Amino acid sequence: MVYLKAQTIHMHSITNRRLFIIAISLITVITTKAQKDLPGDYLSKEFHRSRREAARKLMPDNSVMFVFAAPTRTFSNDINYFYHQNPDLFYFTGYKEPNSVLLIFKEDQPALDGSQFNELFFIQKRNALAEQWTGRRLGVEGVKEKLGFTHVYNNDAFKEFPLDLSKFKTVIFGSLPEGLTDETNEKADLYDLVAQFRQKIQLPDNYSNSLYKDLGIFYGRASMPNMDRTINAFKTKMASTPVYKDNELVNAIVNIKDEKDLDRVKQQIADARNNTFLFDQITGALREIKTPEELSLIRKAVEISCLGQNEVMKTVRPDMSELEIQGLHEYIHKRYGAEEVGYGSIIGAGENGCILHYMENTKTRVGNDLLLMDVGAEYHGYSADVTRTVPVDGKFSPEEKAIYTLVYDAQEAAFKLLKDGAKWADASVAAKDVIANGLVKLGIIKNKEEVSKYYPHGLSHHIGLDVHDKGISQTLKKGMVITIEPGIYIPSDSPCDKKWWGISVRIEDDALIKENGYELLSSFAPRSIEGIEKMIAENSVLDNYKTPALKSAAKKSF
Repeated sequence: MVYLKAQTIHMHSITNRRLFIIAISLITVITTKAQKDLPGDYLSKEFHRSRREAARKLMPDNSVMFVFAAPTRTFSNDINYFYHQNPDLFYFTGYKEPNSVLLIFKEDQPALDGSQFNELFFIQKRNALAEQWTGRRLGVEGVKEKLGFTHVYNNDAFKEFPLDLSKFKTVIFGSLPEGLTDETNEKADLYDLVAQFRQKIQLPDNYSNSLYKDLGIFYGRASMPNMDRTINAFKTKMASTPVYKDNELVNAIVNIKDEKDLDRVKQQIADARNNTFLFDQITGALREIKTPEELSLIRKAVEISCLGQNEVMKTVRPDMSELEIQGLHEYIHKRYGAEEVGYGSIIGAGENGCILHYMENTKTRVGNDLLLMDVGAEYHGYSADVTRTVPVDGKFSPEEKAIYTLVYDAQEAAFKLLKDGAKWADASVAAKDVIANGLVKLGIIKNKEEVSKYYPHGLSHHIGLDVHDKGISQTLKKGMVITIEPGIYIPSDSPCDKKWWGISVRIEDDALIKENGYELLSSFAPRSIEGIEKMIAENSVLDNYKTPALKSAAKKSF
């Protein structure tokens, strides 16, 4: 890795004329050498435009919505992590670069030249030296041409742009990017854009993302039967956090006495001028229902993930490490064009599978234990989420088979309830009941109330641009894509017969909700005991892939 930063080049030794000539030359080279042989199935600019139009329809009158880019994050010294755009900004624009902000207006706004606009996009400007080091930038003309925007400006125009935000009844925005520092030479990086935004809407200095998130959760879940618990939770935060103590809405919450008070506070949250609640409602309502274009990418991400599961089943051996198995999955993903994983790959052999989000993957030999593999490919921004649990030696033991059958039956019980209009909670209850009754029958727990000891997580979540994607509905709707993922995890030293210790099973599949049922998108990877054992017995294209031993491993350090 080359160490030199573009910003640290000592340009003072170059005359302004030479610098200008070099910059123009670099821009010309970078512009003319456009990438070739790119994938042909990216989301279209028409898709992103349609999402902005859909958002506009949900916005209240006389409102404007701000969507900021995600911040860059440092991986090591002067090297950043691979940049991953804020999914909401990507959803509305297709733009993959940092240091930008999108404005969507409910109504058309007058421009100085007599024209009108209903959206503004401020993006990072072209910079020849930076592009030589960190990659091509679209720039204003590129965003106009490739993403279909008309009113696009460099981000340094945001500060002085002639737009009076005080005239808008509602300013809608999501959680503001956190952990920003003003350390770059850019005059309009994300730090500056957020600071300028806060000033433009006169956001209080003590604004808190967590507070406004809590208010949104309160709006969606609070009811009089659980009001005492809710009030106590806010009082606890008021005692330790000044921003809660000083907030008018929080003070109204802790003084709620009846249903009328509750309705009044909820309405105040919905009507707030600086409104993060509406941002979550609008983006959640849109993103929970997938369009045909999105489904095409999700289908591919899920199929790629299943192919990874299949090849690993066929090639897995006791002498393999968790890291090697992770690498095999992710090689298959990239072989089929998936740019990233949707989340850290979970490869848990034996008791490691009992750790729900185990991502160390450091066991050097998986042995003959059960192997839990929770791995999802991300294809063009859309993530799958598929889990298979397999016996490395090819056959489930009687105890493993008993636990696996329970989880499988719980998943089947949930599948039967999936359709448009069904309640999320009903599928969860059905799966949990199967597991609870089964664990009692096996003697692992004494009564059903103990089930959460071995089944500690929920059944389902949306997938999409986030692996735990946005959604606001309490009922299932046609066009949703969700996971169904029951599991049982029995760590050593659990208060049950030792023969169950170390067994962990999760089966996770991705389902598209339809009018009268569902489509199992992840059917490419077997999930039954018979199907898994049959797949393990097959040969893999990776079976004869051999690498030489490390010579350095045999040498002593001193």
